[in-house]
Amino acid sequence: MKKRLNAVPTDRVHLWLMLALTFSTGVVDAVGYLGLDRVFTGNMTGNVVLLGMAFAGGADLPILRPALALIFFMLGAALAGRMLRKGPAGWSGRTSVALSVVAAGLTALAVFVAVADVQGNEILGSITTSSMAAVMGVQAATAKRLKVAEITTVVVTSTITGLASDSRLAGGDSQFWQRRALAIALILAGAVAGAAALKVGLWLGLAISAALSIAVAAAGYVRHHRERSADVATAAEAG
Repeated sequence: MKKRLNAVPTDRVHLWLMLALTFSTGVVDAVGYLGLDRVFTGNMTGNVVLLGMAFAGGADLPILRPALALIFFMLGAALAGRMLRKGPAGWSGRTSVALSVVAAGLTALAVFVAVADVQGNEILGSITTSSMAAVMGVQAATAKRLKVAEITTVVVTSTITGLASDSRLAGGDSQFWQRRALAIALILAGAVAGAAALKVGLWLGLAISAALSIAVAAAGYVRHHRERSADVATAAEAG
């Protein structure tokens, strides 16, 4: 099994890991939108549209939490971007740290919403959605740094556009159609899972996403460590 995993190209491994995080985003957004006053914590396009409609007088549309989510998402992405920019391209130790922060943040949030009444307390609810958005900002910036084609982990509008505009129906060559279709299907499946998890409690959806983030961070770190060890061994033999 170990040999089989090592035989898989690194780009393919990174694709699998980012697709897993895409599913996780669907879960988190379902928790935020359905469980915490219609707030998107991963898909910022949704928050921008909600704010626009709310500013125009849309009935009962939230303003504070979507606005805070947008700000904290950008803050999380900015902090992660600053840290990752100092590291090498591709997966690095900094990538592992960034995704570990995502995993730790989601784990802490799962525990927090399990013990605190975040749905009944406006301040606690806003803290929760803002924290979720900051964590998703870190995740999005990390995915961007890895540069897995067509996979952002947090939004699929551009993916859907690419799937249609590059399809054979549009006269294209359908490049990347499989990963595009998978990304769309997985964020949808994640939303279904997140909505179902709410029947148990807010904590379950966040716990699912935390577990996935832990697995992704661990798998990426192990693969990166093996590659570095192999490079060192090759260099030693050449020397």
